[in-house]
Amino acid sequence: MVRNPEDLYELSGDLPEMTGPVMLYCLDGFVDAGSVGQLVREHLLNSLEHRVIARFDADSLIDYRARRPPMTFDRDRWLDYQAPELVVHLLRDEAGTPFLFLTGPEPDRQWEAFAAAVRSLVERLGVRLSVTFHGIPMGVPHTRPVGLTMHATRPELVNRVSFFDRVQVPGSAAALLEYRLGQAGHDVIGYAVHVPHYLAQAAYPTAAVAALDAVIGCTGLVLPSDALREASVRTETEIAEQVAGNDEVEKVVRALEQQYDAFTGATGRQSLLAEEAEMPTAEELGAQFERFLAQQRRADGSDT
Repeated sequence: MVRNPEDLYELSGDLPEMTGPVMLYCLDGFVDAGSVGQLVREHLLNSLEHRVIARFDADSLIDYRARRPPMTFDRDRWLDYQAPELVVHLLRDEAGTPFLFLTGPEPDRQWEAFAAAVRSLVERLGVRLSVTFHGIPMGVPHTRPVGLTMHATRPELVNRVSFFDRVQVPGSAAALLEYRLGQAGHDVIGYAVHVPHYLAQAAYPTAAVAALDAVIGCTGLVLPSDALREASVRTETEIAEQVAGNDEVEKVVRALEQQYDAFTGATGRQSLLAEEAEMPTAEELGAQFERFLAQQRRADGSDT
């Protein structure tokens, strides 16, 4: 029996009048090198007032045994349960323009039903453009500009040259959502931000700034960015200090720079995906950074 897509979510509260709002979406659980999506999401939700206007049925979509929600036990009783939430937030940018943000864990099941439900929501709220973003590990040095791979449901929406030809990759709910919305005639733009593979497991604010700038550029939203930029400056300073004090690390970074420069200057392009490129002793570089990355400051400047 085919489920009514609108049964998978419920709207809450009074909705403001919106004319063609933008919807951002970022789901946890798939590849997000450098925590790009997480950093942008936390930055926007911490910087702008927001409230939940739609909530999806997590019990139907999430496998609790695969990723068990945290519970707090205090002496002789259960004190708290942090239920997973897959929700749509209503925010306003710094110019007062309302926009939507779909966040939460990637569904473990019923991807098609979830995509149909989001399409229903997009059509009910009159969304004109959806935008998604995440980080991917690439064989690039941190000393070069952050690159992005842009994709969209219509060729006219893409304004960047792709690093890739045809390639088959594991699917994600976010990618399926883009595909199904495109089939239904809705505009979606996606950004895969290129994160140095040796920084993929750490929070890398520089890549998050690139993602946020891309979102601002394609949507016209007036979004704050100071906190992310300040975190980026701190992180780049720490990385530079680590590199400057180690000959082996400097050697690896120089090799990556040479590869990057040869790639960007060549007419025949090859993939810079970290897992496909022949990288010189990447494990050494990652090991050198491990200590300071484990102690990396959060965006608010406090130590972790």
